[in-house]
Parts: sequence; C-alpha cells; structure tokens
Amino acid sequence: MKNFIFNTVKSLTLHELLRGMSLTLRYFFSKKITIQYPEQKTPQSPRFRGLHALRRYPNGEERCIACKLCEAVCPAMAITIESEQREDNTRRTTRYDIDLTKCIFCGFCEESCPVDSIVETRQFEYHGEERGDLLYTKEMLLEVGKKYEKQIAKDRKQESKFR
Repeated sequence: MKNFIFNTVKSLTLHELLRGMSLTLRYFFSKKITIQYPEQKTPQSPRFRGLHALRRYPNGEERCIACKLCEAVCPAMAITIESEQREDNTRRTTRYDIDLTKCIFCGFCEESCPVDSIVETRQFEYHGEERGDLLYTKEMLLEVGKKYEKQIAKDRKQESKFR
C-alpha cells in the first residue's frame, strides 16, 4: 500500500517530467562541442580507411603484380581484376576495378597485398551522384595514388613503427 501511494504522488507531481527537464536545462547551459564541418576538421587517425588507391614504384612502374589476392580476400566481392603476361614474363593487370558501392572498407585487400600496391587513403570527401561514379577503374585508382602518394608514404612509415 505504501508503494502505491508513493507511485501515485510521483505521478501526480510529474516527477519524471521534472527530472527530464532538469537534464535538458543542465545541457542547455553547458559548453557546446559542435564542429563546424567544412571550416573545422576533426583529428583523423593515420589508420583511417577511406578512398582506395593503386601505387607505383619510384621509377613509375605499377606495383600490382596481378596476384589477385585482394580480389580473393574481398568479402564484398567489390574488386575485379584481369591480367595478362608481359613480354618479360611478368604478370600485370589490364583491368583493376573497385566498386565502392559494394566495398565495406574492411582493409583486407590492403593487408593481403604482398607488394603494397592497393592502399586505402585517408580521403573521405568523395561522392558519386550516380552508381557508375563510384566504380573506380585502374586509371582512376592510379591517379588517386599519384595525387596522395606523399600522405600514403608518410602513413606507411608511421605505421611501420607500430609493427
């Protein structure tokens, strides 16, 4: 009976409403932590996985040896590779496509690559207005690699310290 009276009084005095409003007022007057995105950027981990890139050796030759490990390990089956034998009996890719609408950015492709060819950059500001815009071809991936090579190399050097 005592519990019933207590719960009735709590209900009539709108105890829960007052507790909620006190919480709201407490946060209303506290310091705001909103980031004004285009002008301000939040700190980013060097291990962030964003836009994919294909790298080249310093002499300009593509790193990819068409071993197809990244294609095999991709859980989303977002990578498509076709290759052919060159005159010097080495294998190179003729087609290397990544469908970023399928990709789950797990990093398995990057970890499986024996020559550090496919990497995920720290770039997250890219978009596509149509589905085909996010289908990255070999040429597009090489261009991304060329554009962000300095940052990729810096991240690789920093990451090797932790291994």
